[in-house]
Amino acid sequence: MGRDMAHSQASDPFLASPGALLDVRSPAEYGQGHIPGAENLPLFSDEERAEIGTLYRQAGRRLAVLRGLALVGSRIESLAEGLIAAHSRRPEAPLRLHCWRGGMRSASVAQLATTLDLPVVVLEGGYKAYRRWVLALMERPWPLRLLGGRTGTGKTALLLALRAKGVAVVDLEGLAHHRGSSFGGLGLPAQPSGEQFENRLASVLMELGQAGEIWLEAESAQVGRCRIPAGLWRQMKAAPLLEVRRPMGERLRHLVEIYGQQDPAAIAEATERIRKRLGPQRTAAALEAIGQGRKEAACAQMLDYYDRCYDAEAAAQRVGALELGGRSAEEGAAMLLREGWVRPAQKGRRSGMGAHDADQAGLSEPAGTQSL
Repeated sequence: MGRDMAHSQASDPFLASPGALLDVRSPAEYGQGHIPGAENLPLFSDEERAEIGTLYRQAGRRLAVLRGLALVGSRIESLAEGLIAAHSRRPEAPLRLHCWRGGMRSASVAQLATTLDLPVVVLEGGYKAYRRWVLALMERPWPLRLLGGRTGTGKTALLLALRAKGVAVVDLEGLAHHRGSSFGGLGLPAQPSGEQFENRLASVLMELGQAGEIWLEAESAQVGRCRIPAGLWRQMKAAPLLEVRRPMGERLRHLVEIYGQQDPAAIAEATERIRKRLGPQRTAAALEAIGQGRKEAACAQMLDYYDRCYDAEAAAQRVGALELGGRSAEEGAAMLLREGWVRPAQKGRRSGMGAHDADQAGLSEPAGTQSL
């Protein structure tokens, strides 16, 4: 590619490139959602973008362009320094730039890059095209497998242990910064926007695209305020589910490990949010236990409700169950691999098998275990 002009690329080759990725939209646009790994090098501030947009609508394109040039003129040097610094971090490949629709903002910054003799490509259609690509990705057939189990069985820890052993795993709760229940956000960072959650999810799926099976935790349609995209959710509802089980005592201890250090007031507030579902007696008993510092007793009051919810939803998809009582997450992961319930990811062409085909799901019963 010559350095006299910027070339545009569609989403697939653009995302596959190793070059530094720069989002030249305003900080608010970037904060709402951006391509994972992109740095924000805004051409305009939020206020400047709003001003230019208003001027464009009221006075036309020419005056808006002139105002934009006046605003950017004082920052040309800092923009140039940002481009040079970004390219120096990944000098083996062209800079990758995008704005909202692949229009004047990215074209202007790309022109500055070529003036500096920096190789550059622009995302065709901009971030808007990327978002279409993300949603289309969720409609592709993925070889999904679900890990299920009642609350407190340590499913997330088990999935992470499997990932450490080479299994293709999507950690939905990690991507959403939420554990999925009324208590799920306690002690975790703020959740991303729903848009950014989808972007993160798409990035992980593409990394796992060659895997013969991809494991996720059985979740509701929403993880906190982050909604699983409709295309992927439909496949999850049809995917085979392997249930893990642990004794009640282990489950309670696990929950206390997760939530026991949280502010009792925050735990009480989360309990109040599910008062109608818990019922007045269980809610009162749970709140009393929280106030007295009896953490296991408080958890026990809520498990009945969560167990009933899980049992009602998981039965239709369950293809097997495995007792992991007394085993750590790492020991459980080793057992799942050893007994053939789970396979590590292998390089090669992804099968493309739809998750709806339970007979081809790769979860046929290992010898010596009991299916439900």
